Amino acid sequence: MNEPNTSSSANRTQTAWRGLPAGIWAMGFASLFMDMSSELIHSLLPAFMVTTLGASMVTVGVIEGIAEATASIMKVFSGALSDYLGKRKFLMVLGYSLAAFTKPVFPLANAIGWVFAARFIDRVGKGIRGAPRDALVADITPQPQRGAAYGLRQALDSVGAFLGPLLAVLLMMRLSNDIRTAMWIAVIPAFVCVALLVVWVREPDRSAEHTQTRNPFRLADVRLLPASYWFVVLLGAVMTLARFSEAFLVLRAQDAGLALGLAPVVMVVMNVFYAGAAWPAGIAADRFSRRSLLLLGLGFLIVADLVLAAAASPLAVLAGLWGLHMAFTQGLLSKLVADTAPAKLLGTAFGLFNLVSGLALLLASVIAGSLWNAIGPSATFFAGAVFTAIAATGLAFAPPSRKPVP
Repeated sequence: MNEPNTSSSANRTQTAWRGLPAGIWAMGFASLFMDMSSELIHSLLPAFMVTTLGASMVTVGVIEGIAEATASIMKVFSGALSDYLGKRKFLMVLGYSLAAFTKPVFPLANAIGWVFAARFIDRVGKGIRGAPRDALVADITPQPQRGAAYGLRQALDSVGAFLGPLLAVLLMMRLSNDIRTAMWIAVIPAFVCVALLVVWVREPDRSAEHTQTRNPFRLADVRLLPASYWFVVLLGAVMTLARFSEAFLVLRAQDAGLALGLAPVVMVVMNVFYAGAAWPAGIAADRFSRRSLLLLGLGFLIVADLVLAAAASPLAVLAGLWGLHMAFTQGLLSKLVADTAPAKLLGTAFGLFNLVSGLALLLASVIAGSLWNAIGPSATFFAGAVFTAIAATGLAFAPPSRKPVP
């Protein structure tokens, strides 16, 4: 994995908020509102599926895994399409809009099939928007500031991710645990997100240049992605095997005795730590050893898994360490994809990365649900710790990669 050049460290101190493009802030706040909407629903959804609709733990794992894998598969096509068109905003707005229009389906659901359909379509929207958005961040941000840009967008995304569950807790208290009414509130911020993107995000005008060089996407183009990129893909997949769906965090809290209406507090705590550390971690990625930062993030996940495996009380499952793991790995992995892939294949590179990670998440969630059913919740989180240790060992002994492709 390529380490940053120390001679340019002084330039990289210019990652304060005023140095980032306005489009990064617009995408960040759009992510905030969409995540507020999504996490309000998703923090209540595991309990809704199990207690109201009668789903099993394996069913929860399959639904969550298929939903996320669907998003990842869609990212391959949307990423390649954004490279071909030279336009990313349209696909990004389309994906967020599709997700917004699925939000009313959740409170209307009266069978598990409704939830599956809504999650599936919602994740299709996520898949459409994900790779073009991540590539657009790289398009409009100078390379020395990419870590800060991805970190800021992820931090604002995580602010929404803890505001959503926090709002869920308050609504459940106010509405006497009326899950369906609480879910209806989530519709509003989803449409605020779409409006922000339509009005405030601009992308570079490359239409004339791109039309002259545009070729249909070919499978052979994948060969242009260097070995350093594929190492990042492999690392991300192994890390995802260790970090199964966060629905299991909420279910672990309930298993430890946390009341139904307070279960979303787990997601609030996780995302407070995630939001607080994501931007500083992104800035650090522009200045310090990326390998060391990733190892630190993996260390946080190992400790989190062990705590969750041994938890005997609700307080023990509050997942702050899980949030720190996310902060020190997710934005940095995005930066590494952007830095190791050719500029003309950025959308494709993000799409393939997310495809592999999504398939790993499907496998991880099914394994997690099966272990929970067969042995118990402790086995699920002990398995996560083992996968994390494997990822950390591989990262620690991996040789340095070649210089990133321009």
